[in-house]
Amino acid sequence: MKRLFVVLILLPAMALIALVASGWWWVQQPLVAQGGARIEAPLALEVAPGSSSRAVARAVARAGVDVSPTVLYAWFRASGRGADIKAGFYEIEPGATPLSLLDQMVRGEQALRSITLLEGWNSRETFAALRASKELKQDLEGLNDEAIMALIGLPGRHPEGQFFPDTYRVARNAPASSVLKQAAQAMQARLAEAWAQKSPASVLKSPEEALILASIIEKETGAEEDRAMIGGVFNNRLRIGMRLQTDPTVIYGLGERFDGNLRRRDLQTDTPYNSYTRAGLPPTPISMPGWNSLLAAVQPADTQALYFVARGDGSSHFSGSLQEHNSAVRRYILNR
Repeated sequence: MKRLFVVLILLPAMALIALVASGWWWVQQPLVAQGGARIEAPLALEVAPGSSSRAVARAVARAGVDVSPTVLYAWFRASGRGADIKAGFYEIEPGATPLSLLDQMVRGEQALRSITLLEGWNSRETFAALRASKELKQDLEGLNDEAIMALIGLPGRHPEGQFFPDTYRVARNAPASSVLKQAAQAMQARLAEAWAQKSPASVLKSPEEALILASIIEKETGAEEDRAMIGGVFNNRLRIGMRLQTDPTVIYGLGERFDGNLRRRDLQTDTPYNSYTRAGLPPTPISMPGWNSLLAAVQPADTQALYFVARGDGSSHFSGSLQEHNSAVRRYILNR
């Protein structure tokens, strides 16, 4: 009788131990796709805000995982962490287990995407690229520039030049405006950093002027070694009241009317951005300048040059006199 009592006590305990062991083994096994095949590529999983752990288990199954939502829900509950799962967009990677998937969702490690904003883009190109991205939730559609700037917390500010060109990592399906918010904060920080390093050789009076000049330098050259020299030329011209006479500002003023061919009449037609007809800096930046252009604006090269012309190989020839400049134009532009 005593032995029977012991057996009756041990059997349930042993069964419980076996169940726990089996469950622990299961949560460490790789999840499989529908049909039992191995997961070969990441599966997209969306956890909606306010989802219960039961709803999350069903969402995992809908994502393409061959798993019983009831069993998965039981694991979430047994872990004691089901209520800690964070909303967001996740990717179930090949080799993921119920244990690692739960860890991922509890930590909120969402699927990230790289969104790149290129140096020299203007705001129109920037907004178009974000609207075209399939990785982002589109919240810019139908909004004009003013509405976009208000959406990202910068009401009344002109959008040009306000975003730092860089690669940003955001959660999959993050709002497009979230990229702009990051880029705007980055530009404010980098502009302040550059302005703090302003050289006495620079004639610029404010960070805003530095941003405008940097945006022109960005459009004038892709040759890193020439940026400081171009900054020197423009600082020299501003110092003596000479017009900047730079084509990129004219092109920006033409907007979508520019067809790729800058004509003499364009240079002679006055607009707020025509630096051939107006002295000083244009009213706003004309592009997104990168870090090197920001530095070139506030740390211009020590030069007497007042002119430069493209050599045709990406670099520029700099001249201190109009006579030398005209000679360089004949050599590099007119091929004489």
